Amino acid sequence: MKKAIYLLIAAIAMPLLGHALNVESIKLGGHIGKRIDDCIANITKKADTEYLIEPFRHREERKYWQTEFIGKWMLGAVAGYEYSHDKELYDMIASAAKSLMATQTPDGYIGNYSNDARLTNWDIWGRKYTSLGLMAYYRISGDKSALDAVCRLIDHLLVEIEQKNADIAGTGLYYGMASCSILEPVVYLYKYTNNPAYLDFAKSIINSIEKDGHAQLIAKALADVPVWNRSAHDPKWWVFANGQKAYEMMSCYKGMLELGEVTADPIYLEAAEHTAASIRNDEINITGSGASLECWYNGKIYQTLPARRTMETCVTFTYIQFCQRLWELTGSNVYVDELERTIYNAMLGALKDDGSIMTQYSPLEGYHATGERHCNMDINCCEANGPRGFAMIPKVALTTRNDAVVVNLYTPIEATIALDKKNKVNIKVDANVPVSGKATVSVNPAKAAAFKLALRIPSWADNAEASVNGEPVEVMHRGGYIYLNRTWRASDVVELNFGISTKVVRQNNCQAIVRGPMVFARDARFGDGDVDETLAIETKNGVVEAIINEQPSAPFAWITIEVPVERGTYGEATKDSGPKTVKMCDFSSAGNDWKMSSRYRVWLPRTFNVMLPPAER
Repeated sequence: MKKAIYLLIAAIAMPLLGHALNVESIKLGGHIGKRIDDCIANITKKADTEYLIEPFRHREERKYWQTEFIGKWMLGAVAGYEYSHDKELYDMIASAAKSLMATQTPDGYIGNYSNDARLTNWDIWGRKYTSLGLMAYYRISGDKSALDAVCRLIDHLLVEIEQKNADIAGTGLYYGMASCSILEPVVYLYKYTNNPAYLDFAKSIINSIEKDGHAQLIAKALADVPVWNRSAHDPKWWVFANGQKAYEMMSCYKGMLELGEVTADPIYLEAAEHTAASIRNDEINITGSGASLECWYNGKIYQTLPARRTMETCVTFTYIQFCQRLWELTGSNVYVDELERTIYNAMLGALKDDGSIMTQYSPLEGYHATGERHCNMDINCCEANGPRGFAMIPKVALTTRNDAVVVNLYTPIEATIALDKKNKVNIKVDANVPVSGKATVSVNPAKAAAFKLALRIPSWADNAEASVNGEPVEVMHRGGYIYLNRTWRASDVVELNFGISTKVVRQNNCQAIVRGPMVFARDARFGDGDVDETLAIETKNGVVEAIINEQPSAPFAWITIEVPVERGTYGEATKDSGPKTVKMCDFSSAGNDWKMSSRYRVWLPRTFNVMLPPAER
């Protein structure tokens, strides 16, 4: 059959985000949908918001960051509400917003720092999250009192900076990156109010960042200084003179991206893309996260070694947020590749099996544990921040750009998109990509309509094939989008086959198993040997002939596979070497009951084999 060609794959970019199409509702099913629902029900909706607001009523703080927690909760809750349309959750958000605004004093301050400690440590950082949280509430409610409260808060900050003759990038910690990340809500406030004072403030933050002796996030990015080498190593670590702090750095670049969109100045996007490339190439590990002790450290080359406090969930979420915004602005599939890997592995892996709590760190080997308690409260930064990552998944999975409906993730999805005032289309994605590598996209407009459907072809796809109503469509290459520009009618169906296979990744005499976007791990609960034992994973033409279980072979796992191996240093030479396969589960299920006995491991020690050519040993 002759192949039809519906435009070409947009491998580099797609048109800028427009407003012609609107996703009215979206629901994710399958395992990922369940995890999102679990997070909203068991973490977001069970939060004690009054407990999180209480510190604002006692202005005696000089050191800690209690005031970030309620703002983070509100951001996750608002995103969760936008997804679920849960009225009970909306009522929680509204009540929390009003209670938080009630702590604002006549001078405009909302926070918990004592008068003589203002602008130090995490004070401005806390004001950032208060501002973001209240503006998120304003977005869904239209409650102008929330916007007014943020205006008064930022106005008061401007007065304090002027009265104290403060240089904002010289305040707080990590070369002022924590303080300067308030750039993001300041730009949003300018968008809402069109008050030039806020735009001037945003530009002044950039000027402060770029001064000699400060973080110089633009200059160093454009000079391609790696993120792990942005400042001299300081052994005290938790100090001002540490320019490698991952979370705060990406938060500043997020603000720059918003400023760049407002000012149409390309330098901010250029700096962010250079930085994103360094993070991707130097830091992000096989599961899509990184950092140790919350800082960049050239970690990609060291990922086979156990690292202290690795893969902070705040870093994981902020990397998702950073990539998602870069995709919106550029349309580059490289960012969705990153989003997909991080979501399927590091983000899902941070949530306990019962959905009750987020882990603070997610090592590539060991076990999960409840994180430390922060600021003398029964919570930590990642427990507050993590639900934002889960609530963001639907916004990534299926969305719109200009006049195109875009499918980015192949997991069960059902969405309704308004094409115009009189016509809607239901899009249903039926997929189990990590197992089968196949997906079906059903398109059902209320009445026939012409629009573009952009279907992502992941870079991990081996031999992608596509058809519309059984008619083959040419897939020019992977790592882009198929643009299907046609008149769609009820019951039109697109079928995709990504030719997925199981592969071995090798590094530093270790090996790991990947299948599409998924990373797999050994888990002690399988009871099939020591998860730390040396192995030689068998491959044929670079592919592992693993057995993929349509139904998991263990109750704790989402997906399980059986991998052919030679075990230990004896291999086939002894009858006692054990079975010739090992069982593995998806990384997000590994150690998910958070028990020390549920030890897991991604990077498996590789047996040295002198029989192989030197380059392959």
